Amino acid sequence: MQILFVDESGTPPQRIPCRDRYFVIGGIAVPDGVWHRLRDLVRGMKVRRQLVGELKWRYFSATNVDAENPMRLLDQATRNDIRKEIYEIICSIKSIKAMACVACIDAAFQRPSIQCSDDLYHFTYKPLSERFQYHLQDLSRTVGRTETGIIVADHRGSKSDTRFRSAHEAMVRRRGDFNSSYDNLIETLFFLPSDLSVGIQLADMVAGAVWRKYEKEDDYYFKPDRASVPQITRWENRWLWDCEVPERDVALNRFDAG
Repeated sequence: MQILFVDESGTPPQRIPCRDRYFVIGGIAVPDGVWHRLRDLVRGMKVRRQLVGELKWRYFSATNVDAENPMRLLDQATRNDIRKEIYEIICSIKSIKAMACVACIDAAFQRPSIQCSDDLYHFTYKPLSERFQYHLQDLSRTVGRTETGIIVADHRGSKSDTRFRSAHEAMVRRRGDFNSSYDNLIETLFFLPSDLSVGIQLADMVAGAVWRKYEKEDDYYFKPDRASVPQITRWENRWLWDCEVPERDVALNRFDAG
């Protein structure tokens, strides 16, 4: 069984204009058989570096000194070293897959169906869930049996979670020529607080790297090709196919990694 952990790049805006141009939902698909290994690698890194607490993409900024940030007393160079090691951990397990969907906020809100932050979130989530279903189908053909999966999302509040689960259920139950069939998914959408989930914290790192590539036009952590970061160069080979930056008239793009 595969577990897809998903998290977003930041709080989706209620309306436009807004500060950001792009909104990203990132995911990391982890086979159940390697989850313990992944957890132990992350825990080992945190123990060795004496980090107590949750790891978030925004915590890696030198200006972030939140009380919950386990790196608040560290300089930028040390924070970057930790970030590189996290990507190295992800890349060290070949069966893990990373995927993301990028939405152009301005273009998305031009659609009649996008009226609020929840609409934007669900709109961006749908292609990501479809990509996970396709991944399960591909695995099923490879191994010769049905490969199933569940999706675990970051807990964002009881009301937001209820609306998200309802949107997920409507999506997976919908049938038609223009809708995906989610035959490989088990049960419904699950939620966990990110501080209790290694998978969701790593999904946040995926979303952060993709958001930085599009929003800041900086692919340093999305597609590293510099000799200064040799320990994460394998991350470049994780992306199976890329796409053009979504412009104003293109609402979203999606891509995944192998």
